[in-house]
Amino acid sequence: MRICFSSLVTHSLFRLAGIGLVSAMLSGCFYANTSQAPIATTYPYTEQQRMQAAHHWEVLARHEASSILQRERVRFRDLHITESDNQALHLYSGGEFERGFRTLLTSELVSRGANLTTVPTPNAANIHINVEVVEHRDRGFIRPPAGAFTALTTGIAVATIPINRWTEPTLGLIPAAIGADIVSGSWTHTGNEEVIITTQIIDGERILYSSSNIYYINAGDRRQYAPHRVVRAPATPTVSITDTW
Repeated sequence: MRICFSSLVTHSLFRLAGIGLVSAMLSGCFYANTSQAPIATTYPYTEQQRMQAAHHWEVLARHEASSILQRERVRFRDLHITESDNQALHLYSGGEFERGFRTLLTSELVSRGANLTTVPTPNAANIHINVEVVEHRDRGFIRPPAGAFTALTTGIAVATIPINRWTEPTLGLIPAAIGADIVSGSWTHTGNEEVIITTQIIDGERILYSSSNIYYINAGDRRQYAPHRVVRAPATPTVSITDTW
């Protein structure tokens, strides 16, 4: 029996060694082989915020005002925030972000002691605000929020506890619900709509300041950022009937 057991152990060790050797060879072949196209990989884990409240516009205006006044080249200059190029837009056709952000940025700059003018002057530098909406039409798999699978697994595991220990099965969902409440506040859907907001200060042909920020937005809010890219309903044709009698 001792000899058989020893032979069995030796055979198992050789078997494991063989599997490891084959795995190493396969992994080496994987990296040694050529490919007709680059293999898709992912970027390191990052986070991107979503804009879905006017308060978020205020947060961005506060950030930009602070950054602008930290630049020596513009801190003591007269500044003028230029109006939108599309003057045909009225208050109910969209573009609320550009109007609101311009007002919020004006308030933040003035409260910090900046010199703003109501009209362009020869010595003033102009602040330009550019908004670009990006729509992704064919995105692949996007990883769920960090911890989503862990929270789901924990909830399933916790739900089985009362079967063995607690008298009321529904009580087992309470710890899972508490855990979900703690982490769910930082989760939001990724979506296919993004916006790039660029603030620049231009003096003649020189760019004295430039800052770009990227956010997710809700698809239904596109009118606030890019009203010219919102599909309008086709106009209903009108038919006039004249009386020939």
